[in-house]
Amino acid sequence: QVQFVESGGGLVQPGGSLRLSCAASGTIFSIYAMGWYRQAPGKQRELVAVITNSGSTNYADSVKGRSTISRDNGKKTVKTVYLQMNTLKPEDTAVYYCHADGVGREYWGQGTQVTVSS
Repeated sequence: QVQFVESGGGLVQPGGSLRLSCAASGTIFSIYAMGWYRQAPGKQRELVAVITNSGSTNYADSVKGRSTISRDNGKKTVKTVYLQMNTLKPEDTAVYYCHADGVGREYWGQGTQVTVSS
């Protein structure tokens, strides 16, 4: 099993920035990619950004140029992924879920709320 500790969500004004963090522990040796998804009220969950163990990244068009995903795989027992989000917009408001792809299965965090509002 994989356990996640997510942090960094909250209320931010339009144009502001946030940094989300997700630390994965447990059976992390099987994880080959980590990232963030989000789900706004009444909408489907969608990919925000993902990064592989080799450092390859992929972003949703809606956040490309405003967001940067990075990782820290330096510890043997914890893998951490970060999502820096800048120039936030009200439409970025959603619950953000940490996600990990492992061999044969995927893992989800509990989610952290991001609200962009004045």
